[in-house]
This record gives sequence, C-alpha cells and structure tokens, in this order.
Amino acid sequence: MDLGLKGRNAVILGGTRGIGRAIADTLAGEGGNVAVCARNADQVASAVMELKARGVKATGASVDITDAAALKSWIGGAAAELGGIDMLFSNAGAMAQGGDPASWEQNFRLDVLGAVNAFESARPFLEASGEKSGDAAFVIISSVSAAQADNASSYGPIKAALVHMAKGLARQYASKKIRVNVVSPGTVYFKGGVWNLIEQNMPKRYQDALTRNPTGRMATPQEIANAAVFLASPASSFTTGSNLIVDGAISNRVNF
Repeated sequence: MDLGLKGRNAVILGGTRGIGRAIADTLAGEGGNVAVCARNADQVASAVMELKARGVKATGASVDITDAAALKSWIGGAAAELGGIDMLFSNAGAMAQGGDPASWEQNFRLDVLGAVNAFESARPFLEASGEKSGDAAFVIISSVSAAQADNASSYGPIKAALVHMAKGLARQYASKKIRVNVVSPGTVYFKGGVWNLIEQNMPKRYQDALTRNPTGRMATPQEIANAAVFLASPASSFTTGSNLIVDGAISNRVNF
C-alpha cells in the first residue's frame, strides 16, 4: 500500500530512540522529510545524519520539551527548514510512575503540556497543509495504562488526559482538515528502554509482564511506529478521534 507520504514533512517529539526513532525511520523510508528533537544533542546529531543518508530532508535539535518557548521556537524553525508541517507526532514522555506531587508535575509538564504547546506551535502549518492537500495529522503516543489502574500512580491519568484531549482536537479541527489520533501501546521493549532496564534490574517483574501478555512477548518500537505512521498518512484520511490499542492483548478491556 502506498501511504502517500513522499515529500510530506513531519515533526517528531522524542525522535531519537525507541518508538520516536522508529517513526522517523519509517517516515524516511516512505520518502517523508523529518524533524526530530530530544534532550541528548549527540543522539539528535546521529539521528539526523542517519536520516539524511536515506535521501530525505532531516533536521533536529536538542530541546527541553517542558520549555514552552524553546519548543515553539524549534517547531517554527523546523517548519521553515522543511517547508511546512504535514504531520506532528507527540511521543516524548516523562515516564514518572509515582503518585507524589513531583511525579504528577513531571508527567503533566512533559506529556500533556508538551503536546499542547507542540500542537499550538504547529497548528498554523498543519492548517496550511490541510487547506493545500486536504489532510494533515497530529498523532499522540499514549498508553494502555490510560484505562487501567492498580494504584494511584500519576502515569495512567496523564496518559488518559491525552486521549481525551485528542478527541476534542479531532472534532474541533476536522473542518480544518487536521486529523488527531492516539496510539496506545502496551509494553514495548528496546535496548536502553524502560523494559530493558527492568529486565536487567528487576528480572521477576520483567518475566511477570511477559507472562501477562497472551503473545508471550513485548512489542518492538517498529510495531508501534507502523500504527502511528499509518494513522498520520493520507491512507488513513477518514480516521480521526480514534485511540488505537497496540498491546498484543495484554489489556483485557473491550474497546467499543
């Protein structure tokens, strides 16, 4: 299937490793141009160099996503460098698991306000893309933890807020031809990622997580990226306001 991404421009928050990097690689493989940001400047430089080697426009910078002014400035600059924005991916997450005020604030500032500020900065460019091509997209990476709870951690409710926000944005900006969707992964494994660290330091917890999933394994970043890129592409042009669960059936919820 031709996803219709050749020559289209994407901005990815948290685009140097894990799911975000897989999204960037997948877009580049489809002929899309990409801008990535993350905190680690060396990882950004390496990602940009490797993405450019795939024959597309690529740019990036070290950005503190919790710094609204810095994030908005970078997105505006990325739009100028790429020649517009057709797709925005909000993938960065604080991953704080506690129920203490500091964890709530950390998750809210990065996950929620990062997405809010990114969309506000990218919105004029997305509207221009929607007017020109009839299809622009904003995809948010949330989590199955948005709809399940074993304790009063801040992580799940923050992820739930993203799903709610996406539905509202989808309805609000449908007339502007901007689609807004969510991908909610279950457990995702990659070297240097959270579950790799848990595997090394808390092997029983890691094995318990594997046992809970009927597939007997965790997702790869590429499997999540495939869903996110499809939802952002013109091939999914009538899908908006959705929350796509990609969890290998680890959750037992029924998604009506």
